[in-house]
Amino acid sequence: MSEEIWEMGVDGLIGANGGYVEDRGEVLLHNGLSLEQCQRVVDFLHQRGLEFYLESNSGLYGSEHFKEKGQPVIEKYAYQKTGVPSPITVEEAFPDMRFSESLYRDDVNKISFILNSPDDFYAAKDAFPDLLAGTWGGKGELALFGDLRAKDTDKGEAVRILLDHIGAKRDDTIAFGDAKIDIPMLQYCGVGVAMGNGGDEIKAAADYLTDDVDRDGLYQAFLHLGLLDRKGE
Repeated sequence: MSEEIWEMGVDGLIGANGGYVEDRGEVLLHNGLSLEQCQRVVDFLHQRGLEFYLESNSGLYGSEHFKEKGQPVIEKYAYQKTGVPSPITVEEAFPDMRFSESLYRDDVNKISFILNSPDDFYAAKDAFPDLLAGTWGGKGELALFGDLRAKDTDKGEAVRILLDHIGAKRDDTIAFGDAKIDIPMLQYCGVGVAMGNGGDEIKAAADYLTDDVDRDGLYQAFLHLGLLDRKGE
């Protein structure tokens, strides 16, 4: 998480697609890949000729050619999100990504890899039944990346763990999402809000549909739900 967000007063987070939960510096859940699982995935992706990066609490670790091969994919991702062509570079999208350290790690939460075709996702899913396989991309459910993460990783369950810890009520929670992986969170929370740029599945699962992220969708939803007033917004 960027320093700017921490400076806003955020006191906790749910990350790694629900595999990591932290409240005021206390780690409530950390469900990551083992070193052996990481090694197997890295070897598989190398053998298949796919570029990837490891997501860890200590940072992001890119494969040997991710910077070059990822460039057009990142540009497409940015375009799908905003609808505006962008010359964004991999370095700008991932300013803290490292490229010279070992890719065999025991602190990995998730591994994302560039999809050359849908077959890459299905091959990874078949090769790693001990992990959860998913896809992500830009607007809707376009798949630009595949990912592999630990089993029993669920955003809805992560919210439950946090609420139990702080003694909060489920009915008082509001979830916002724009991807299929957000559906369990939207269904668990008191109110589930789907962003307009999300896919059909998450829109069907939501209690309320707002506009796209880049069309002030969060602001509109905050007003609709009474989280802001027009005088002090």
